Amino acid sequence: MSALDHKLLRDLWRLRGQVMAIAFVIGSGVATLVMSLSTVEGLQATTDAYYERYRFADVFAHATRVPERQRQQISDIPGVQTVQTSITRYATLDVNGFSEPIIGQITSIPESGQPLLNQLVLRKGRWISPENDDEIIVSEPFAQAHKLDLNDQISILMNGHQRSFYIVGMALSPEFIYSIGPGSLLPDDLRFGVIWMSREVIEAAYDLNESFNTIAVKLLYNAPAEPVLQHIDNILEPYGGVSAITRKDQLSNWFVMNEIAQQESMATILPSIFILVSVFLTNMVLSRLIATERTEIGLLKAFGYSSLQIGWHYTKMVLVICLIGFVLGSLLGAFFGHLNMMMYAELYRFPILIYQPGVQSFMISGVISTVAAIAGALGAVYKAVKLPPAQAMTPPSPPVYKHAIKFNTVWGKWLDQPTRIALRQIGRWPVRSFLTSIGIAFSTGLIVMNLQWTDSLSHLSRVYFFEAQRQDIMLGLTEPVEMRAIHEFKKLPGVLDAEPMRFISAEFHSGSVSHRGAINGIESGSRLQPIYDDAKHTTVPVPENGLMMSTRLAQKLKVRVGDLVWVDILEGRRPSVLLPIVGLFETFIGTPVFMELHALNRTIKSSPSFAYVNLVIDDNYQQEIFTTLKNTPQISAVMMRQAALDAFNQTIIEHLYVFIYMFVGLAAVLAFGVTYNSTRIALSERARELATLRVLGFSKGQISYVLLGEVIFLILIGLPMGCGVGWLLVLTMANAFDTEMYRVPLVIETSTYGFSIVLVIISTAISAMIVRSRVNRLDFIKVLKTRE
Repeated sequence: MSALDHKLLRDLWRLRGQVMAIAFVIGSGVATLVMSLSTVEGLQATTDAYYERYRFADVFAHATRVPERQRQQISDIPGVQTVQTSITRYATLDVNGFSEPIIGQITSIPESGQPLLNQLVLRKGRWISPENDDEIIVSEPFAQAHKLDLNDQISILMNGHQRSFYIVGMALSPEFIYSIGPGSLLPDDLRFGVIWMSREVIEAAYDLNESFNTIAVKLLYNAPAEPVLQHIDNILEPYGGVSAITRKDQLSNWFVMNEIAQQESMATILPSIFILVSVFLTNMVLSRLIATERTEIGLLKAFGYSSLQIGWHYTKMVLVICLIGFVLGSLLGAFFGHLNMMMYAELYRFPILIYQPGVQSFMISGVISTVAAIAGALGAVYKAVKLPPAQAMTPPSPPVYKHAIKFNTVWGKWLDQPTRIALRQIGRWPVRSFLTSIGIAFSTGLIVMNLQWTDSLSHLSRVYFFEAQRQDIMLGLTEPVEMRAIHEFKKLPGVLDAEPMRFISAEFHSGSVSHRGAINGIESGSRLQPIYDDAKHTTVPVPENGLMMSTRLAQKLKVRVGDLVWVDILEGRRPSVLLPIVGLFETFIGTPVFMELHALNRTIKSSPSFAYVNLVIDDNYQQEIFTTLKNTPQISAVMMRQAALDAFNQTIIEHLYVFIYMFVGLAAVLAFGVTYNSTRIALSERARELATLRVLGFSKGQISYVLLGEVIFLILIGLPMGCGVGWLLVLTMANAFDTEMYRVPLVIETSTYGFSIVLVIISTAISAMIVRSRVNRLDFIKVLKTRE
């Protein structure tokens, strides 16, 4: 081992506290990057394997009633590999011990074994028997939510007839990873479940012999999807077909892919901040170390060491710190990634879980952190190698002291001597002091950004579930009914108010941009589900004609108020119409489009009708209403606002808290690292000054205050800056998480700023106490004998 390597080891041990502080900061950046990249990799690998193993389809289509003979015509379409037809219907379920109505999606399966596509993962029990027509397989999440077991009974209202079925199996399906009921936003396993039963039983119940209403298609490898979609639409159009969609638009897959996209966004924002601060810390520590080793550098050059050797010596110090940080961050990131994947496995009920962080995730994290740290150290290393030996061996020129801060003012005269010394130190090194405050600001900003999630989601839930929705229950009907039928719903026991609605599937076109969505038809003056503009914090009136469009969809279509868009209606007679955009409104969930209900019926060439009903009910009649709904065959969906809010809190907010605690902890480590390095380096630079003050009669508390007071003032400067940085980071995050599924409202409560400040103060106080203990143990006689 060379002499320089011996010196490197001694320096690393002597500076072990600062080395570990920097390593922890680098490790935090590596951990967030490894966690995000490995989670994206794991989610993608798990879903791909799940889809491949259980033959998830590439194309999906629905119709009203299609003769089975049309299956062969679809099979003959160029590019089609496999075709699976089935029957799917919504029905009301009744489970013992649960009073509320439950909506079930009944899907047909062959009696002889697995379907060709969208196969089931049988988790418990057995397949249905051809000899028994009262056997079903239920989705495992639904069974677990209701504590159902094999051989338990479920009552199903099918086409007006109540039937009892026995559970013989529990299963999962790639088609229902994200299982949500009609009109719902989030999964609710208590109130929605998937039921698989014999196709012959469903055909008999709904009079669909030799027919189907749902089709799934597997394409040949690399076969283009668009021509297949067009052919399927042409075949199904006479049978009430709804426009065929590819896998990317299938509801369950769409939610999963959105989650992966958000993880990719997270992989760019948070690690960048940690790595940026590690650059600053590395430069700060190495610059001050080189300044204190000026004489040693001169001696090394005098003994024949080249500038390249000395530069490599200090670069190796940075590499060792990076290596420590990389190892710590990789282990922590792999652990966080595994924890993250376990949460997703529980949320999405993956029957298989593939989490094998590839070398690529670690290589990317290692390269980025190393390059960033070396970039931060280049300036300091350059200073070390550029000095000639003779100049390096002489003490540096003393700084030019001047009155950087005036103390002869009214307020300055009240300051004691230790406070003046601390403030003078800040004034003499403004750039260095400012960078320390910037480090504290980033720490505070990171905490603000992570805690802000709870503020945004609280605002989101309040607006979506209380301002934009004021009904207690929304009912979906099996078929549209005449407008006069709304009076029948108003007569139901306990119903205080009822309003009709209608959702029509549609595709919007503007130039080369298109969007598949729906038009929400509501009446003018609607009170129970009005158009709520989050930007204006108020409801907006429903126009008599034309479309009210969300700003997010308008941005996607590149249109504004007054423009015309082509709308292809995907139901009924499927007309294509040109409609004006008469208004825009801001919303943070989905990309809704509203239209006046009567105008919508005229547009789709339908008689005045509706397919959904919003109800306000008297809580005293709740059980009576539930009983009535359970026995009403025309009801295909029951959505309760309180249940949706509970599902939102359980699915989104509780899942998010884990991330918040994780990243807040890493941000606290960042604050600790910045403070510890600043105070520890200040101690090494000013040890002689502090010893002199101690000899002159200053107490241990006073000299500690001289040292730590500087950091205290810099923290006080950094905290308000951190609030501003937090706001900018939240703005950046809101832009990064801007998807069609939901957007992040830019809402930061005062309590979030307050808690962030308190947490940073606690982290910095811990580091300050550690440094103060070193001040108390300082050998002042030894320090005063040390050569300048």
